[in-house]
Amino acid sequence: MRLWRGIPRRALAVISLTLVWCGLWGAISVANVASGLALSLLLSLGWASGTGFIRLRPLLKFTWLVIVDLIRSTVDVAIEILTPPDRTEEAIIAVDLPATSNAHVLLLSAAITLSPGTAVVDVNPETGRYYIHLLHVNKLETTAAHAVQLGELACAALPGTVSQDASQASTASSDAPRNAR
Repeated sequence: MRLWRGIPRRALAVISLTLVWCGLWGAISVANVASGLALSLLLSLGWASGTGFIRLRPLLKFTWLVIVDLIRSTVDVAIEILTPPDRTEEAIIAVDLPATSNAHVLLLSAAITLSPGTAVVDVNPETGRYYIHLLHVNKLETTAAHAVQLGELACAALPGTVSQDASQASTASSDAPRNAR
């Protein structure tokens, strides 16, 4: 009986994703519906089984977090540029993250660097240590905690080999912050 409970929900997801796919293409055609059905079936089966190559809920949370962070940090950097006194105190911090597979490193490096005021300087994929340049050193703890949260969501969204357990990831190393000036 438990197998049948998820069928209406999955069917609704497949139909919704197919309609979104057709909407993105701007037309409802046989090719768009067929490709949309194939893609949405592939995504919904991977999502429902929990063993697929992409898990949508954590990926959507990750995407939302990056968008909100991008908007917030853009406003912060714009205010910093428009106000006369220079209040920047740059630093490079080391953050240990659980994400060590190539997909995780790429996703996290892009997400962290995309936000104004932060940039990934170096990554050691074997240890999961990310070196992140900060524009404002007073945001050290929040940036490190935010990077750990992004790392956990990336690992949940893209299952893969992770050599370090998420519970063992520390928020910042003892040698951080180092003044970049």
